[in-house]
Amino acid sequence: MGAAPGYGAEVPDLRATVTAARDALARVGVEGPDAEVLAAHVLGTTLGDLRMRMLLGADLEEEDARTLGALVARRGEREPLQHLTGEAHFRHATLAVGPGVFTPRPETEVLVDHALAMADAAGRAPIVVDACAGSGAVAIAIATERTDARVLAVELSDDAIAWTRRNVAALAPAIELVQGDVAELDALLPAVVGAVDVLVSNPPYVPTAAVPRDAEVRLHDPALALYSGDDGLDVVRALASVGARMVRDGGGIALEHGEEQGGAVRAVLAAAGWHEATTHPDLTGRDRVTTARR
Repeated sequence: MGAAPGYGAEVPDLRATVTAARDALARVGVEGPDAEVLAAHVLGTTLGDLRMRMLLGADLEEEDARTLGALVARRGEREPLQHLTGEAHFRHATLAVGPGVFTPRPETEVLVDHALAMADAAGRAPIVVDACAGSGAVAIAIATERTDARVLAVELSDDAIAWTRRNVAALAPAIELVQGDVAELDALLPAVVGAVDVLVSNPPYVPTAAVPRDAEVRLHDPALALYSGDDGLDVVRALASVGARMVRDGGGIALEHGEEQGGAVRAVLAAAGWHEATTHPDLTGRDRVTTARR
């Protein structure tokens, strides 16, 4: 990013400063509204208000300009935007995120849609287990959109579960959060063995030898949330197996996966005794979620 940390202090006009930030990011391949998001974050305002201030020719305090310049430089080095602002938006919730936890992605909202559909089919007060909970995005979405559900969440990582606890406490304190390996769900959650209506997970699914395309993922998302064996499906296999003991007859499982893994995930589920395995696209048309029934 070169001289990016200092450019803002020399451009007191808000619109010119944000334009300079946008151009600086574009030169290193970061497109989109990141400059505006960072400026709104620095000023403690909304994007709409920021844009109104820009139209009205507002000035920017020197200290704010320097702060924005430093954040733009870090974004240019591919530090995730959500780490810089400390929050990620997922469905209707705003989650606290940062180093040590996987940043929730928009495509995972489709996973929640399928889990909620299964919960609806289960009737009143469904029991839902979110395995590999990470930031808590999936569990919190389900708990707040299906308020009669009993939602249990499991996360292994010490670093990640600190974020899960923070978000659950702030947004959905009724969620029952447990730390442990999802391969041992039956030991971790003995009270609901055989009674779960929906098992949902956005597990790690990147093959160990693969290198994620996005630098933000490659450099900043925790390895434990990304990699899962030679074909990326070790955790999927574990969930398919233990899930068959956790989920009641007629209940369902919903798993996120890579766009080329749908067939393999269906095969794993079928081998573990699941039925009606079906792969569904995300909003970009890429295969993203596979569901099945017990």
